Amino acid sequence: MFSITKKRFKNKFTPVQILAIGFAILIFTGAFLLSLPIASKNGVRTNFLDCIFTSTSAVCVTGLVTLDTGTYWSYFGKTVILVLIEIGGLGFMSFATLIFLLFGKKITLKERLVMQEAMNYFSLSGLVKMARYILVFTFLVEGIGALLLSTQFIPEFGLIKGIYYSIFHSVSAFCNAGFDLMGNFSSITRYSNNAVIMLTISSIIVVSGLGFYVWLDIYNYKKSKRLSLHSKLVLLMTAVLIVIGAILMFLFEMKNPNTIMGKSIKEKILSSLFAAITPRTAGFNSISTTDMTNASKFLTIILMFIGGSPGSTAGGIKTATAGVLFVTVISVIRGREDTELFQRRISKNTVYKAFAIIVISLGVVVTVTMILSITESTAPFEDLLYEATSAFGTVGLSLGLTQKLSFIGKIIISITMYVGRVGPLTLALAFGKKRNASIRYPEDKILVG
Repeated sequence: MFSITKKRFKNKFTPVQILAIGFAILIFTGAFLLSLPIASKNGVRTNFLDCIFTSTSAVCVTGLVTLDTGTYWSYFGKTVILVLIEIGGLGFMSFATLIFLLFGKKITLKERLVMQEAMNYFSLSGLVKMARYILVFTFLVEGIGALLLSTQFIPEFGLIKGIYYSIFHSVSAFCNAGFDLMGNFSSITRYSNNAVIMLTISSIIVVSGLGFYVWLDIYNYKKSKRLSLHSKLVLLMTAVLIVIGAILMFLFEMKNPNTIMGKSIKEKILSSLFAAITPRTAGFNSISTTDMTNASKFLTIILMFIGGSPGSTAGGIKTATAGVLFVTVISVIRGREDTELFQRRISKNTVYKAFAIIVISLGVVVTVTMILSITESTAPFEDLLYEATSAFGTVGLSLGLTQKLSFIGKIIISITMYVGRVGPLTLALAFGKKRNASIRYPEDKILVG
């Protein structure tokens, strides 16, 4: 009887609905654990709204916090946050697959469909193998990152604390979470001249931000001698955003006495490179975000909105989506009927999906900014737009507004982080009404431009 009821419950929801509900359940479970007295350093219960906010930020791998992670939470609380970051970054379906494999449970078609949606994979074939690869790749990169960071943290904090800090920051970087344990909301600004820490965290962010599919494609390159169009576009967009972003950050901040003006050339280059990488969408910062020039803040907003790549732990509209939009515009200017790249044609369905994601995402950011302008009426507009984009892109950077948010503001930002992690289009498909696809209306003309 129980198995029949469970089967009916599972069949009641679509894969995208299961994905959206699964993240919500994980958030509330994390909030409950963080609300326990053992989770705080002073041994008292934490305000449940702050627990919800922190849990949402961890599960949605954002990094925005109302309570300082390094000084407020006990090691139990920090470990809960660490686990939420790992599960949220990789997706609960990847961990569910690991558990199924350990216990020898057969993975059903329904579960495979949810996995396909969660991992943003092209087909159902090879999903379980892909899940294994994701888990092995994740733990390998995080392990290497923790090992490199431990060479700096162990001498500073001692063996046990140094290892814990190394693991925490490696996982936080790989999952593009941006949580840190340095205290006083300082992120890693004290290490802006430490090349090992800066380059290790930057490398982990870039590696995870490319997406698991791209790395699998690179791994198989020796046999196939070719990269897919998706991988080429992702690699191209990532390289362009990092290089141009770093150059612009350097130019915008080189004469700013509050950021990098008085630093050595090595530190200037490291900070500029880091400032171009971390908004997509890790949320660490090595220089004060509030002291940046307006040009740098606006550039950061653009980078946060674009985010990482599909199938990765990063948020934002994704590099491939922005790339498809850009290539489509170029194709229209050239008078081409199809969107073309690297002598390949991109399907109109992909183009439509990319435009839908961008329009919905812009709508979310604009709406959230407008609501915050009412609930946080004393805050400057740039702070509101920055906060809304950071929450939607699951970045975690802030101009100091997060800790000042009102009750309603915290709820709005929590919802925005959830929407950004699950994906606006996924939520729209999960809870929107579907029309009969077989119906086609007569074509007509509209003047545009």
